Amino acid sequence: MKAAFVIPGDIETLTGGYIYDRRVLDLLPSHGVDISLCRLPGGFPFPDTDDLAQTQTALARIHPDAIMLVDGLAWGALPPDVAGTLGPGVVALCHHPLGLEAGLTQQHSEAFLANERQTLALADHVIVTSGTTRDTLIDLFDLPAGRITVAEPGVDPAPRAKGSGGAPVLLAIGTVIPRKGYDVLIDACAQIADCDWRLVIAGSLERSPETARAMLAQIEACGLKDRITLAGEISSDVLENAYGTADVFVMSSHYEGYGMALAEALAHGLPIVTTTGGAMVSTVPDEAAIKVPPGDADVLAKALRQVVTDRNTRSTLAEAAWRAGQSLPRWNDTAATIAAVLQDVARTSR
Repeated sequence: MKAAFVIPGDIETLTGGYIYDRRVLDLLPSHGVDISLCRLPGGFPFPDTDDLAQTQTALARIHPDAIMLVDGLAWGALPPDVAGTLGPGVVALCHHPLGLEAGLTQQHSEAFLANERQTLALADHVIVTSGTTRDTLIDLFDLPAGRITVAEPGVDPAPRAKGSGGAPVLLAIGTVIPRKGYDVLIDACAQIADCDWRLVIAGSLERSPETARAMLAQIEACGLKDRITLAGEISSDVLENAYGTADVFVMSSHYEGYGMALAEALAHGLPIVTTTGGAMVSTVPDEAAIKVPPGDADVLAKALRQVVTDRNTRSTLAEAAWRAGQSLPRWNDTAATIAAVLQDVARTSR
């Protein structure tokens, strides 16, 4: 069967959503899907008039017999009158609702949610990356459960982390944007400045320059410049080394549709401190992490103090994380699930 994967922007971007898209695109042919990439402008999820004109031109070039798999960064932001012309044979891939992104004005959030309610209703089927996101779509948009399939991100087998061998190294991974809650993490770290630790933040500083500038100023004001390394966007080899030499993985996000970095931390057997925003509460087993409410720097500081100062706590969490990491889905499982949805939509819609 033929399919087109519709993705806005640069597919090589190092974010969880784009990594997911790349892995699925690479593996779908092995599951009987003749998949092609349809690139859309990078202005999504805030497309201007030119972006929308280019989008309609690109979509018109897709083979008429191809099922469209459309990334939610585009599908959630398309005007409903445009989205409504594309069916039948459209599958939307929703990493998480655009309207739940942190840092949006209330007006933008409400506009996204209203738009997504309409566009998701127009899709033949919706693929989500977690059970939490499935439940969110049912609650927010009244989508029937039978039209939603969960295809969790896969994780590659990984060697167990060996640690730093010195002062505990805290590792946080993710693009520097408001949703990642790095301001809360730095505030928490300032509260445990009397302890011995270092923090590495790996993630692009370019996507939200104003957030990056505020973070740099906060680090300077807290006197943590010598203890926090901003690694920026790093290659897969450097990232693998970062996991291997870390002692604790930290995620301070306000919301995640799944939390791929958490799954990778489990695969490496790292003890975890995470917030419970969105799907993160269920991505990591309770026994493998200390879980705290999103946005609460005081509670996060207390959790970090415990893992930094108590080797036994780190060891217990790490053992549970390693066990959990061995049973995580692989990328081939993810692709197989999506291929089955595409094939079913092809049978029923055409």
